[in-house]
Amino acid sequence: MQVTLRIAGDSAEDEIRSLFNWLLLDRVVRRAARVEMGSSSAPIPGQQGAVLDLVSLALSNGISAASLGMSIASWRATRPQEPTITVERSDGGKVTITGTSREEAQLLVQQLLDEQQ
Repeated sequence: MQVTLRIAGDSAEDEIRSLFNWLLLDRVVRRAARVEMGSSSAPIPGQQGAVLDLVSLALSNGISAASLGMSIASWRATRPQEPTITVERSDGGKVTITGTSREEAQLLVQQLLDEQQ
C-alpha cells in the first residue's frame, strides 16, 4: 500500500524533514516500509529543486496500521505546535489530522489504513 503524508503551513519543509527522520528512526516503520521524501510539484527549470513537502511510504504487509498511526501521533506530540498533517492512500482516501489528541490522531490513521486492507 502506498501512503503519502503532507504537512500544511509555512514551515512544512522543515516539518517534513523532521517527520521523515522520525519515521526512519522507528524500527517498525523502517523494517516494513520504504520511506522517501518528495515534492508534490514538478521541478522548475533553472531552479535548484522543488520544495520538499511530502513523505511517501510504500508499506508492506509487515506493518500494522496501528503502528504507523502511533508513530505519526508520537511525532506530532514532539512538535512545539502540533502540525496539521494529511495522510492519503493511493486510492484517494485521506484524513487530515489537526488539533486532535494523540489517541485520536492514531485512531484516525488506523481507520484510514484499515479501510483498504
